[in-house]
Amino acid sequence: MTSMSDLPPDLVVEILTRIPITSLRAVRSTCKSWNALTKKCNLGKAAATRQQQFVGFMTMSSKVCSVKLDFQGTRKDESEFVDLSINQVALFNQVEISKVIHCDGLLLCVTKDNSRLLLWNPYLGQTRWIEPRKYFYRPDHYALGYDTNRNHKILRFFDDFRGGNEFEIYHVRSSSWRVLDHITPGKLHHRSVTLKGNTYFFAREKMIEVLVNVSELKHFLLCFDFTRESFGQRLHLPFHIHGKETVTLSGVREEQLAVLYQKESFDMYKLEIWVTDKIDPNAVSWSKFLMVEMRPLTGFQFNQEAVSFAIDEEKKVVLVFDQEVYNPTKTILIQTVYIIGEDGYFKSMKIGENPNVWMPGEFPNRPKFSPPLVSSSYLPSLVQIN
Repeated sequence: MTSMSDLPPDLVVEILTRIPITSLRAVRSTCKSWNALTKKCNLGKAAATRQQQFVGFMTMSSKVCSVKLDFQGTRKDESEFVDLSINQVALFNQVEISKVIHCDGLLLCVTKDNSRLLLWNPYLGQTRWIEPRKYFYRPDHYALGYDTNRNHKILRFFDDFRGGNEFEIYHVRSSSWRVLDHITPGKLHHRSVTLKGNTYFFAREKMIEVLVNVSELKHFLLCFDFTRESFGQRLHLPFHIHGKETVTLSGVREEQLAVLYQKESFDMYKLEIWVTDKIDPNAVSWSKFLMVEMRPLTGFQFNQEAVSFAIDEEKKVVLVFDQEVYNPTKTILIQTVYIIGEDGYFKSMKIGENPNVWMPGEFPNRPKFSPPLVSSSYLPSLVQIN
């Protein structure tokens, strides 16, 4: 009788590349040769780059879910079906996660109670719990990157609007925290993207005076270099920000940075997508990827605190993942993905719901912070974390 180990190698590879990344761990246990093959070769990355689909991870009702959006039919015919698949990751059934951060095929998961961090390689099925040096706090922000020797590190920071800050870095290889004494040259936004090991933050000047006009503050990018363990110089954005615009970052193949910019005005909600031609810790140049007038399509501005996005360069479309802004009259907030093209192509699909609840001590008239819906487009890796 023929067994799985007797199948031709080409057929085995074809089978394995069609298996969802989060299911590989169960498949590995069925056959020793398949287990060895998937841990030696990055079959998931080959599949992700070959197939016309978006793969990512998101948090939904404090659970981690895998997201797969197959849009091979887009831009051919309005009747074409766009296939969306969202599945809760069984690994997190017993733990609540507030946000997910992605870098180099690894996911850094922040627990809802802020007691621990979980580093996870979905492709290899490896996990590592990380304890705090002293404490983790709800306002903490995190970044995941690596240095030129491929040593992975976690940056943890708290940065308030009055200029106070606290930074520390965790070395995955040595399992140790170290306090950093740097003072950042700006107020860091919670949204960031890691490219080639370094993390880029959307940032602005700090408010020296409480009554300063926010529209007068300069906005820019800041890069944290995980080799030097310090920030680089300010990098310019391809537009001027007045204070009420929606701005968020995304990665393109983990090589380029993309930025979504939507300006609020009385007569339009113009959406712009810019992509870097060149980027490093101390230099950047930009090209406009897409510009769309959104008023006839949605009629509203995307939620600055929750929106995330990804682009498809070949199809010239942007996938925008958004959640309704806080509304005290609603018990749930709707999550939606929008597929937008420059020639008027537009589709929208509801992807989920989040309970509209408040954390203890928050003020009822203050907007609630929401993590970005989708961490970024995911590419598997063979990085060992155990």
